[in-house]
Amino acid sequence: MDIIHLLPDSVANQIAAGEVVQRPSSVIKELMENSVDAGATSIDVLIVDAGRTSIQVIDDGKGMSETDARLAFERHATSKILRAEDLFSLHTMGFRGEALPSIAAVAQVQLRTRTADHDLGTDLSIEGSRVVSQEPCSCPVGTNIEVRNLFYNVPARRKFLKSNQTELSNIMQDFERIVLVNPSVSFSLTHNGTLITRLPAASLRQRIVSVFEKKLGEQLLSVEVDTSLARITGFVGKPESARKKGAHQFFFVNGRFMRHPYFHKAVMDAFAHLVPEGEQVPYFLYFDVAPENIDVNIHPTKTEIKFENDSAIWQILQAAIRDTLGRFNAVPTIEFDVQGRPDIPTFEQHPGQPVRAPRVEYNPDYNPFQKSASPRRTDHWEQLYDISSATDSAMPVTPQPSDTSLPSADEAEVAQLFSDENDLEMSSEHFQFRGQYILTSVRSGLMIVEQHRAHVRILYEQYMKQMETHSATTQGLLFPEMVQFPPSDAHLVDQISDTLSALGFDISPLGGGSFSIQGIPSGLDGVDAASLLTQMVEEAREERPGHASLHDVHHRLALALARSASIVVGQALTSQEMDTLLSHLFQCANPNMTPTGKSILTVLSPEDIEGFLS
Repeated sequence: MDIIHLLPDSVANQIAAGEVVQRPSSVIKELMENSVDAGATSIDVLIVDAGRTSIQVIDDGKGMSETDARLAFERHATSKILRAEDLFSLHTMGFRGEALPSIAAVAQVQLRTRTADHDLGTDLSIEGSRVVSQEPCSCPVGTNIEVRNLFYNVPARRKFLKSNQTELSNIMQDFERIVLVNPSVSFSLTHNGTLITRLPAASLRQRIVSVFEKKLGEQLLSVEVDTSLARITGFVGKPESARKKGAHQFFFVNGRFMRHPYFHKAVMDAFAHLVPEGEQVPYFLYFDVAPENIDVNIHPTKTEIKFENDSAIWQILQAAIRDTLGRFNAVPTIEFDVQGRPDIPTFEQHPGQPVRAPRVEYNPDYNPFQKSASPRRTDHWEQLYDISSATDSAMPVTPQPSDTSLPSADEAEVAQLFSDENDLEMSSEHFQFRGQYILTSVRSGLMIVEQHRAHVRILYEQYMKQMETHSATTQGLLFPEMVQFPPSDAHLVDQISDTLSALGFDISPLGGGSFSIQGIPSGLDGVDAASLLTQMVEEAREERPGHASLHDVHHRLALALARSASIVVGQALTSQEMDTLLSHLFQCANPNMTPTGKSILTVLSPEDIEGFLS
């Protein structure tokens, strides 16, 4: 009995849709790329319920004829390539002919399109790969395609969609990638009838500033290099624009967004020793490479791209960025503080006379292997080491004014330290070492506490409790501060607004991605409110709500705020402050470890100390 059979087209299309159409953002990406390939100068995206209910893309491209409109929804029907060899000379975003049939297989699609040489256009309706109707209609030149009820016939896929805020964040991410590579095209994005962003045609720098923030434009340096292998243009951030998280980093090749960790390393190596370790700089880099030297047909999303000469391009990229940093004097210079210091002496030289070396006096009878005859080094040596015999007797608590070997406080502490071992264990005195460690005696030995980590643990548990009980107090600002976020981050701020309020932030949206900060959590005197809120949003971006549990989001925000408010390494503490810090630390649920798993304290037993001194 034969068991192998051909799958129906509807089933095959749904299987293909699983690779191409992963979520609403995938649909928007494919439709916008088709509009760009059609030569559109204006593209409008309208979505309802983050794409669950409706996705509509309208462009003023060249449109399609009646026959092309029907054929576009057949599998592997494309106008981009004719032969397999054309895969290595691609100049368009799409080429497989899978996007439209995959979308039509899992949604209800209505297409209206017209070309410039026809008076009437075509109105085509498709549901689940089945053509419902096709008839002439009156419409402007271009294409208007609407996708409704995504995954309506695949309930399992629809059930696994994330929240509207999460899906909208993914849409914004793909929307940004396309608008950044097509600055000559105007775009708009509308969600539930509200205009989120409108981007007119502009230069590349203006487009970057419009998508993100105005301050970013002041931090970008232009990159441009043209070789036989590749032409690289774009912008990199100045070293002072580096940040630990949230840096905007984009690679594009031949008008297509790509991920390339190898080239990312080239960029970061160019900034070696210019930015702190672990921090990232923003960059927007565009590669123009001969199509035959790259392969984009690797992954359905077309973001993984192979280069034939990636090692050579790696070196070109790194050299171009280093040249940019040098040309714009972005490399920091070393400045010496010479005010109030004498000038470095120089040899006086008269014209026509050679430079004379300074006169050096030396002793011809000096022998380094012969003992010195100076009584200063040989006589009374016992007095120099007389301190060893003084350890058996009590040291004076108050030294004479002429004694400068130790400050008086240190001598008092040393006297107390060696007076009685039992008193040491029961003592409540604490000592600070190098402004970082607190040393105190416990019954089992000498305890060493890292003060910054201890304070982070205390504040972290405090903020976590405040978010659970909504008991935070807010410190109002005398003058409200304004902060501007890109559309994707603006929606993220709305999404975590309740959590920020529970932490003590008082924030009001002003529209267009602008927010007014009217209050911050109490105890953060002197903190830049705008920078603090930006940092909180960056932390939330790393753990987007919807992708992780609410506890994970709270964890990141509480940890970020605790790090901002904690005492810094090097801050001097009084004995009372150290006592309060230790008291609060041992009231925590886990006083031994930081929220990230680093040790806060350690105890040296008497045996350990004796081993060090043996």
